[in-house]
Amino acid sequence: MSTRLSVPDLAAGTTVYAYDGFVRLCHWVYVLCIFTLILTGFLIASPLPSVDGEASDHFVMGYIAFTHFTAGQILGVAFLLRVYGAIVGNPQSREVFVLPVFDKNYWLGYWKVIRCYVFVDKHSPKTIGHNPLAQMFMFLFSTVLVVFQLLTGFALFGEIRGQGSWFDHLFGWVIPLFGGSQSVHSWHHLGMWAIICFVVVHLYMITREEIMSRQSIYSSMISGYRSYHD
Repeated sequence: MSTRLSVPDLAAGTTVYAYDGFVRLCHWVYVLCIFTLILTGFLIASPLPSVDGEASDHFVMGYIAFTHFTAGQILGVAFLLRVYGAIVGNPQSREVFVLPVFDKNYWLGYWKVIRCYVFVDKHSPKTIGHNPLAQMFMFLFSTVLVVFQLLTGFALFGEIRGQGSWFDHLFGWVIPLFGGSQSVHSWHHLGMWAIICFVVVHLYMITREEIMSRQSIYSSMISGYRSYHD
């Protein structure tokens, strides 16, 4: 049974188990880490005003940077666990890592969702997991962009830790690839803004799907179950 196109089994009144507990846990860790990284990233990019006295007496920016680096490392671990969950989990757990670009049914479903979003059709296809358009967005932003942010962020952290640190050994190659740490800083900051835009669009899309496609979206990432309505 396809998880992408509308199928007769997904009739009104049906409830299916869409997302396992491992996927849901990683999702909420992602949410917490990303919001923490955005907030602390803003403060790192635009530091708080300096104050008089010894720096050791005013370690606010140090705590902010520590929180940012810690959230980034937790996000990195959550990403690796999410990859593991995709390997051992159900088909829905793998959707954000693989785009079935050679699957004709995927593009048929993609076109149906686009028709719905431009108000040609009233309802988008009912799916067990992400609809085709959402799957593409999730792949580009929650996988590709998150990997980009982790690589650039860890490279900058490796520069702080100094040559010879294991962060420098693993990610130090990123800085010369971009032509210097300032370029990495700029791209990392742009990546943050891309994630902010994604969060806004993501919230809009799931709210719209909840209403227009008559299927539970928000609650499915809490309970794991998706219900379908008339």
